[in-house]
Amino acid sequence: MVEKTISEYKEVIEACKAIFKKKTQDYGTAWRILRLPSITDQIYIKAQRIRSIQEKGTQKVADDIPGEFVGIINYCIMALIQQELPANEQLEMEYEELEPLYDKWVKQTIELLSNKNHDYAEAWRNMRVSSITDIILMKLLRVKQIEDNQGRTLISEGVQANYQDMLNYAVFALILLNFNHHE
Repeated sequence: MVEKTISEYKEVIEACKAIFKKKTQDYGTAWRILRLPSITDQIYIKAQRIRSIQEKGTQKVADDIPGEFVGIINYCIMALIQQELPANEQLEMEYEELEPLYDKWVKQTIELLSNKNHDYAEAWRNMRVSSITDIILMKLLRVKQIEDNQGRTLISEGVQANYQDMLNYAVFALILLNFNHHE
C-alpha cells in the first residue's frame, strides 16, 4: 500500500509542479516579495474557501476545490523555499533556479510522509476530505501563533514541520478526490 501512496503522491506533485512552472513563467517570482506570514495567510484563504464551499455545497467563483488544494501545496512549497533563502536574496529567480529547491522540499516532505505513513498505517485513507481541510486550518492557526511568537515554541514543532504536514494533507485530499489533472 505504501508503494501505491508514493506513486499517487508523485503523480499529484507532478501536476502541481507543472502548474507552478507555468505560473512562474507567467508571473515570474513575484511571490518572493511575501514574508512568511503573508504566505501563511494565502494558504489560510485557500483552506477557508474550501471549507466554505464544503459547508455551503455551492460556489460562485469557478476555481474548484482540487485547484485550491493544488494552491495550498504550491504555497507550502513556496513557504519552505522562502524560509531557507537569505532575506537579501534576489526577488526575481529563474524557474531553473527554483526547480531544484522545489524538488528538494518535495523529497524531504515525501520522506516525512513515508515515516508517518508507516507509523499511522495509512489512516488518512479513511478520513473525510472535510476533516483534512479542518486539520490544515488547525495547522495554519498553529503556524500563525508561532509566527506571532517570533518563531519561538516551548515544545512544539516549528513552522517548517507544519508547512510539510499541510502539504502532505493537501496531497492526501487530492488523492482522495481522485485528482489526476495533468497540465
